[in-house]
Amino acid sequence: MAFLLFGFGATLQAQETWEMPKGDSTIIMQQYFMCFLKTGPEQGQDSTESAQIQAAHLAHLTKMYDDGKSCVAGPFGDDGDIRGIVIYNTATFEEADSLANADPAVKAGRLVVEVHPWWAVKGSVLK
Repeated sequence: MAFLLFGFGATLQAQETWEMPKGDSTIIMQQYFMCFLKTGPEQGQDSTESAQIQAAHLAHLTKMYDDGKSCVAGPFGDDGDIRGIVIYNTATFEEADSLANADPAVKAGRLVVEVHPWWAVKGSVLK
């Protein structure tokens, strides 16, 4: 999971892609869905159960990436309430929200999700 999309700050219509002329070329913007993984209400699992939930969580994220449903995922490096992000590459908000809520860590209550539409230049990568 090694690439991230470059963000673009603008108010856009809800569509999967749109084109923006820029000089002699055209920039293609695509809608993705940014999912914030936040600390959930259920943190009382013992270490064995926590490890099992974490393994299932990572397996879920790997499957989303392998299936082309996510572009990037990862934890934040601090102990804030927002634990990490997943950027979903799905056709609809509802699909992204459904995939986010299917995460075993979300189902167990260790995480809760907050999903937002997010636009980026199609094909941008983290450098």
